[in-house]
Amino acid sequence: MPQLRLGFPKGSLQESTTELFRKAGIKVAVGERSYIPTCDDDELSLRLIRSQEIPRYVEEGVLDAGLTGYDWIVETSVRVHEVCELQYAKAGYRPVRWVLAVPETSRVRRVKDLRGKRIATEVVHVVKRYLAKHRVRAEVEFSWGATEAKPPELVDAIVELTETGSSLRANHLRIVETVLESTTRFIANRAAWRVPWKRHKMENLAILLRGALAAEGMVGLKLNVADRSLKGVLRLLPALKRPTISPLAVRGWSAIEVVIEEQTVKQLIPALKRAGAQGIIEYPLNKVIP
Repeated sequence: MPQLRLGFPKGSLQESTTELFRKAGIKVAVGERSYIPTCDDDELSLRLIRSQEIPRYVEEGVLDAGLTGYDWIVETSVRVHEVCELQYAKAGYRPVRWVLAVPETSRVRRVKDLRGKRIATEVVHVVKRYLAKHRVRAEVEFSWGATEAKPPELVDAIVELTETGSSLRANHLRIVETVLESTTRFIANRAAWRVPWKRHKMENLAILLRGALAAEGMVGLKLNVADRSLKGVLRLLPALKRPTISPLAVRGWSAIEVVIEEQTVKQLIPALKRAGAQGIIEYPLNKVIP
């Protein structure tokens, strides 16, 4: 059986990616010391690799495709085909940021103030291009980790990845500017993308993964309502398009089904009940395919 060789991100994205695949209908299991995850899709051959390395392996054809951050695509300057954007991260469903940060007591207020300073980061090429864009000459060094702990003794500033900024604040650092926003990307080797079977498989996978993301924070509602109360109930219901309305076996009654944001449920259900809805059922969603 032919298989698609897929780079599965090891590290900060690993847990959230495993959960995303589960919602997409693909169960992935990673052994404690194994770099070859197993899954219940026989057409996928997974390799557990750090996000930083996946773009290069995809470009070289060692992998057919992979999931990695936009930041690492930019940092490595690879030539790959982007199948789709998948907006999720370690702790949430929004872009992450590489930010320029300095000690709270620093006089640096803008990127221009970094002339002649030393900056530590993991994304050296991204930062160098950023400085060049602003016509600032500064020393940029690669950081092997614990970057937040380096200012002010070892460096004047850092460019570090953040989702909430809490780690930076805990280390008494102040954000000056955002250098780059990044989301997860599903990328493919250009030659692999031209192979019909592989392309079809990647397109199918993209549909499932995006559907799983679209369902995040959404729930389904089913309810019954007398036709005399139907207009009042429908005025309360938001929907992706329009609610599905079906006649019940009992004359004068209809069943309604709708997809809504989960955060609205606690206000909406009591209002629906007061408007005449009965038999209200809330259920979770794994995928929403537009």
